[in-house]
Amino acid sequence: MSVTTGAIISPAAAHPRETDSATKAPTATGYGGAVSTVDLDASAAAIAVLRKGGNAVDAAVAAAATLGVTEPYSAGIGGGGYFVYYDAGSGDVSTIDGRETAPAAMPQDAFVKPGTAEAYPFRKQATSGMSVGVPGTPATWERALERWGSLSLAETLAPAIDVATEGFVVDETFRQQTLDNKDRFLPFEATRELFLPGPGNDAPAVGSTFQNPDLAEAYRILAAEGMDAFYEGAMAEEIVSTVRNAPTNPDPNTLPGPAGVMTAEDLDDYEALDQDPTHVNYRGYDVYGMAPSSSGGTTVGEALNILEVFDLPGLARGNGNAKKQPDVLHHYLEASALAFADRGKYVGDPAFVDVPTEELLDPVFGKERACEIDPLKAAPKPVLPGDVGSYDGVCPVKPAALDEKADTENINTTNLTVSDKWGNVVEYTLTIEQTGGSGIVVPGRGFILNNELTDFTPVYSESDPNRIQPGKRPRSSMSPTIVLKDGKPFVALGSPGGATIITTVLQTLINRIDLGMTISDALAAPRASQRNSATPQAEPAFIAVNEKQLMEFGHPAFSPVAELGAATAIEFLPDGRTVAAAEPTRRGGGSAMVVKPSRK
Repeated sequence: MSVTTGAIISPAAAHPRETDSATKAPTATGYGGAVSTVDLDASAAAIAVLRKGGNAVDAAVAAAATLGVTEPYSAGIGGGGYFVYYDAGSGDVSTIDGRETAPAAMPQDAFVKPGTAEAYPFRKQATSGMSVGVPGTPATWERALERWGSLSLAETLAPAIDVATEGFVVDETFRQQTLDNKDRFLPFEATRELFLPGPGNDAPAVGSTFQNPDLAEAYRILAAEGMDAFYEGAMAEEIVSTVRNAPTNPDPNTLPGPAGVMTAEDLDDYEALDQDPTHVNYRGYDVYGMAPSSSGGTTVGEALNILEVFDLPGLARGNGNAKKQPDVLHHYLEASALAFADRGKYVGDPAFVDVPTEELLDPVFGKERACEIDPLKAAPKPVLPGDVGSYDGVCPVKPAALDEKADTENINTTNLTVSDKWGNVVEYTLTIEQTGGSGIVVPGRGFILNNELTDFTPVYSESDPNRIQPGKRPRSSMSPTIVLKDGKPFVALGSPGGATIITTVLQTLINRIDLGMTISDALAAPRASQRNSATPQAEPAFIAVNEKQLMEFGHPAFSPVAELGAATAIEFLPDGRTVAAAEPTRRGGGSAMVVKPSRK
């Protein structure tokens, strides 16, 4: 691996862990600000910025930049995401849509085998220059700092520069993810040299130190010149050349896929969008999320509106809490299926599709959709969408036509939650899509480009809200969520996991609000995901405890998956303390930290 040198000097910064002498813990309680991420270095970077006097936005950018180093297969400046911010001064919740966009020359049949109406295999779609959307992460960081930050971009990038330079210790997850992507990485020289440097192109060994000097130098350039250095000039030209000249394989079933069509103009034209959040009120809590192009806010919000009709806390209390949780879980699964039916029918990029966001989040529409839930019996799946053009909240209802297009959104993303001593809160989900993104590293820059354009429905249909269109943002399931109680933060949470992000966030909210779990227990509890499918998914621990009783309601057997999501959260307690919660075991466990464990 070559070491890049240059005249630009990064701001001086101690290694984040050295400033905190921290160990990895899934829960931390205290004062002065908090952070939860999947990674110790990223959490330590955020805490170091908070202790320096930075606010939650500064710390979130520092953590995100560090995740680009230590979680390069999940996030980085080659990707995009959604940023939700609560301003303690105004009491307002605001968002930034940093989703990637399709190039202006993106063809409708980008992922279809020539001369057919059949899509390429997904791994061929994903492992291609064609899959790369115009990245939104750098613009998101810059816009967030412009609007709400207190430190410079250089100061927030300093911890990540240090980690990229000094390196981080390779764990089993990093090595295994590298090996899982070996066939995808091998065709691309820069990727092969960076991530498969061992004999026989082996992945880095567990316990070795992984350094990324090229990424450190790329960050130094951005720190010195701002994000214009990414979207214009030499770095932009290198990104475009990498995408357009990516290796291809003419065999329709063999990696890699088609080269891309991105231009320098596509990068120069990119804009991170200021957006109003979605909002619903659930049992007295104000739940704010991400509006389209993400489907997270509308789908979580609609499901909560459906569940508002039912007394889930009473169901739990009346039946002995944990012993009868399947009663509550039955309603959760049914509401999720209904909301996903509407998601597939109606949600896409609102710049290209007339998305009925207001109708989907109307409590009257939710009440009408709740008519479809039998408290004692599961409905056959898939269920039909609701009719957003005609509803009155009265049963019975007439459904709309079914949308039958399958999701292609992949599971690998990352999430972080940050608060500061002033009471500001950030919930931020960012991604490069597939584990390992497109598999393409920009030579000499050390970051992987996303494969977000595979989130479009690959076979074009004029009626599909998520059809491929030039300049469009593919539909996402990212669901960064901030919940207020009486105008003050109650809990903030989010997760990776593709379309299962929505169900992870929804189930965690139900666990916390309806079942009365602590936020740590709500996050750690076994998960299930019903996305309007005849075969729902669940973790083995969920199946062991709940499947038999849920099958009595008529739910089918669950398809087992090792893990669903890798959530992060912060809860704000009435006594002024904050509880940062991360995963205790999923993805090897997350990292929760607070600035001060006590008031002293």
